Amino acid sequence: MGVELVQERWKGKLYALTIGREANQVTVGGDSTLPFLDLDGGTYSRPVSALTVLDQRPENWPDTLAGAWGDVLDDPVKWAQRCVELGADAVVLRLISAHPERGDRSPAECAATVKAVAEAIDRPLIVLGCSVDEKDAAVLPVVAEALNGYNCLIGQATSENYKTVVAGCLAHGHSVIATSPLDINLAKQLNILMTDMNLPPERIAMDPSIGPLGYGIEYAYSIIERKRTGALLGDRMLAMPVICLVGEEAWKVKEAQTTDGPEWGADEPRGVLWEAVTAASLAQAGASIFVFQHPEALRQFSLQIDALMGK
Repeated sequence: MGVELVQERWKGKLYALTIGREANQVTVGGDSTLPFLDLDGGTYSRPVSALTVLDQRPENWPDTLAGAWGDVLDDPVKWAQRCVELGADAVVLRLISAHPERGDRSPAECAATVKAVAEAIDRPLIVLGCSVDEKDAAVLPVVAEALNGYNCLIGQATSENYKTVVAGCLAHGHSVIATSPLDINLAKQLNILMTDMNLPPERIAMDPSIGPLGYGIEYAYSIIERKRTGALLGDRMLAMPVICLVGEEAWKVKEAQTTDGPEWGADEPRGVLWEAVTAASLAQAGASIFVFQHPEALRQFSLQIDALMGK
């Protein structure tokens, strides 16, 4: 006796966000079904995987993570080139040195670093500030100007600094990361405010401030899933692709940082798997861009995505 597959049809779809120059563009979103359910007749695009570069040597990274990058941690250009060699779809440059307590570098200094990295790689570039709203409002518009023509994704724009960040990205042709607390209404409100500034909705990626495995991932999953279903039901202010800063969150937890112990097992694979499993879970919720810190976590994630997509 045959079984008839029940297909669910949706009236909405995600906006398609394209970053990078013509020769190395990457497009995310455009999906018209739930993740990995293209049997419903809709379309689903493969998630984009990116690796993180810091513009200064990272502090307090566990040996398992820092050791994976060898001798490039003091040179963001070489670090970014290593990311490309390791198969990243995009490179994420975090301007941690702009932080008032981590160097307080000027906008011009940050812009020079960002331009050098952009010129050295043939992948789309995603630029993140230092997560201090006031400083990012000063730095990111200058960075946007320096990257004119590169079609980057720049953030993080929050409810406190979005006007300045959006204005800079509008003037120089970039897309914007809209960062909000893990709340669907606040995310939607920020999207509305940004589009009211004439930023096209297809140039926005939503950053929901996720929690990693064991530290709120179930709530992050539900929020991302609600955004995806809302978009598919026709809510255009929830139809922007979601970006997850998986590495930053996963490597903060004690399970990723704790060294060998009888109850924990070996620390080398533990942190990598914590990062990869967090990403794989949120991919099934509906996120589109995943930012890793450990290259092996990116590799493990890619294997899981291949399996889920039947490759």
